[in-house]
Amino acid sequence: MHATAFMLAGAVAGALGLTLWPQDREPPVDLPRMVRLDPQPFAHRLDGDWRRDGRATDAPVQTTQLPAPIEIMETPVSTGQWLDCVAAGACLPAGGPTDRPNLPVTGISWLDAVAFAEWLSERTNQTWRLPSDAEWAFAAAEMFRDDALGVEADPDNPAVLWLAEYAADAARSRDLDRELRPVGSLNVNSRGIRDIGGSVWEWTSTCLRRVDLDAAGRIQRQDETCGIFIVEGLHRAAVADFVRDPKSGGCSVGVPPANLGFRLVREVAG
Repeated sequence: MHATAFMLAGAVAGALGLTLWPQDREPPVDLPRMVRLDPQPFAHRLDGDWRRDGRATDAPVQTTQLPAPIEIMETPVSTGQWLDCVAAGACLPAGGPTDRPNLPVTGISWLDAVAFAEWLSERTNQTWRLPSDAEWAFAAAEMFRDDALGVEADPDNPAVLWLAEYAADAARSRDLDRELRPVGSLNVNSRGIRDIGGSVWEWTSTCLRRVDLDAAGRIQRQDETCGIFIVEGLHRAAVADFVRDPKSGGCSVGVPPANLGFRLVREVAG
């Protein structure tokens, strides 16, 4: 567009309350508000599938600290923000509803979420990525759900563990919320972060790990499966990276999440 014509069009657009962008420039990215998280120690139950002498056991609680400050999205990525990525040709259409831009985007696989983070990083010249399990737990604060069963497997009475697992799954099924609500409207925690533990489980960058302990609790073996990732919400789950609808399969154990979405962290320049 010729400079004079563009200035005239800009004046008209301004009078109408519109924003006109040059044809060779992309419009700014619609970003949620960010919350800064500064490192401090906190008690965190480790993620993963832990076994003692071959029987399931609760993961230990460990004092953990973020390695560096980060900023995390106050709310999950919305459908409208996802559609911007789709329009740019960097993301696939979501598997969930797309008719209401203010809803959290759902029907998103881990691979989809990583594609969005890469697109956003390129657009903003900043480093965006999925949070780790520990980063997500620290951000969730008092709204983080401890998934411990609180019992040890008894080789002489396996029903003890089975009953505990059944009770936990039954409670999760009762708590399961499938209703999608506009971003920012569900709740807010002590860190100012919203929409924790509703109907949307959120992807993390943490691979599923399986840990074998001996009778004394010492780690004998630890393996990571990086085609399966931890998702966080009303409870932890482990889901294959390509899955968009956990109800159709791909959840490794327990009650599957209702919906899959995500929020990102932005690394803070040193």
